[in-house]
Amino acid sequence: MRRPVQTLLLALTGAGLLHAALFTDIYLRYVKAGLRPPLIASGAVLLLLALAQAAGRDRHRLSGDPGHEHGHDHTGTPRVAWLLFLPALSLLLYAPPALGAYTAARASSKPVAAQKKGFAPLPAASPLPLTLTDFTRRVQQDRSRAVGNRTVRLTGFVTPAGEDGGWYLTRIIFTCCAADSQTVKVHMYGTEAPPADTWLAVTGTWHPHGTLGTGTAQAALDVREATPVAQPVNAYTDDLPLTPS
Repeated sequence: MRRPVQTLLLALTGAGLLHAALFTDIYLRYVKAGLRPPLIASGAVLLLLALAQAAGRDRHRLSGDPGHEHGHDHTGTPRVAWLLFLPALSLLLYAPPALGAYTAARASSKPVAAQKKGFAPLPAASPLPLTLTDFTRRVQQDRSRAVGNRTVRLTGFVTPAGEDGGWYLTRIIFTCCAADSQTVKVHMYGTEAPPADTWLAVTGTWHPHGTLGTGTAQAALDVREATPVAQPVNAYTDDLPLTPS
């Protein structure tokens, strides 16, 4: 690849990273929020490398040094190399859609880790806000069955259940980035499926299926109310939702 093309590619990639991490929250579609500083640093380094390379070419041109023409391949740029510009331009011009129902429908639910220290008493609030993971863990592991008669509120997006019928309330969880994402789902009963990818706050009670407090219990909810909500800031965690300030 010729030096001017290399320089342009470095500059576009660096500018795209800085745009995504500094001026938008698009980067959260790909990585956890804690990786924002490394993304900013990477974008800055790529821009500095592009500037340094451009300055070096100008210096050789002004000095009349003919040696600067021999730092590249005279056979031309392979056609496939131009494809490198697509991800660089996408960071500036087009953001791929966030992971959602399409991904979740094709992924199995993340196994819920065993609660080794027992369960603390549930707060008295009603409806009780819980994450999908906490609700699943209570349903399948809490021998006191404390969640059995409680009205809870869960927040996530809609994933069609396919052949099983009904729909799932879903969260996608990043351990590091989109490549290692995992899915947690709770089956919803008692209402027709809203459009896929709709974010909802769902209020309801555990749907009796299996023995509560054991692994036979299904993580499922009888829906009393489903209210559309804005996608939370922490969309790729299974924490209680944070809303934009």
